[in-house]
Amino acid sequence: MDDSRSFSVRMALGGGAVADLLLWKNWRRSVPFLVCSTGFWFLFGFAGYSWLSFVSNVLLLLVFILFFWAKSASLLNRPPPPIPSLQISEETVVKTADEVRVWINKALLIAHDIAICGNLKLLGQVAICLWLISYIGSFFCFLSLAYICVLLSFSLPVLYEKYQTPIDDKLHAAYSIAELQYRKIDDTILRKIPFPPNKEKKIN
Repeated sequence: MDDSRSFSVRMALGGGAVADLLLWKNWRRSVPFLVCSTGFWFLFGFAGYSWLSFVSNVLLLLVFILFFWAKSASLLNRPPPPIPSLQISEETVVKTADEVRVWINKALLIAHDIAICGNLKLLGQVAICLWLISYIGSFFCFLSLAYICVLLSFSLPVLYEKYQTPIDDKLHAAYSIAELQYRKIDDTILRKIPFPPNKEKKIN
């Protein structure tokens, strides 16, 4: 595969550390992340370990370690435990709020187009997506579904980067077939459904 195709896949994933993680460019980060995800899924999804108990036990162990480390350091004239100053900057909060605001506005715009404008095509797309999510979610618990998403995130981008040309050809053919079927349904069913005219209220 040429560099331009590989670069486009990386840029589609953000072109940063997350892209390198998902594309296995940095094995030292990808492998531990996948191993930790598998361990969490095994503990909480398969073994039935309680998330609240796990967090409480880890924090309790950490507090005891830090306490005895600090006490022994003062008695033996050793440096105290190197605890960093964990603070969230205002810039990080503003960026997160902006990202959340963009996604909320997109959701509200979709709801407006469906409820006010009567966009039947958008209603069908949203209904199909929500039905697929509900159907797939009925087979797995939330944790297993999240773990499957992690596995797909670490496998699909790499496979697409390696076999981008044949995958694009297959997707283009599938999209053409789906578009043809939608046009048939639109011509035979959707266009025959009567809708009241959308009258905009004039504000004096």
